[in-house]
Amino acid sequence: MVIIELLARTRNYYIAGLVPLFPTFALISHYIVGSERTVPELKETVAFSMFSLIPYLMYLVTVYYLADRLRLELSLLVGTLCWTAAAVILLVAWNRL
Repeated sequence: MVIIELLARTRNYYIAGLVPLFPTFALISHYIVGSERTVPELKETVAFSMFSLIPYLMYLVTVYYLADRLRLELSLLVGTLCWTAAAVILLVAWNRL
């Protein structure tokens, strides 16, 4: 959070959007799955992780589109709702395939 705050105050403020994408939790989850499950299960987890970028992209596209049309809070809320809907769709589709 501190790094994001500091970067947001620089002339390269847009880099603050890159910091949350550092794969901290992915490293942890992939290490745990990789050490407790089989290699094919780790690969499936990594593949699902790649598809999990779709809900994040939906969030970003929504906020980008709404940023100059709605208040900030409402744009972020709608973006979060879009992320949630896309995540549910991804989970349902993944379990059916």
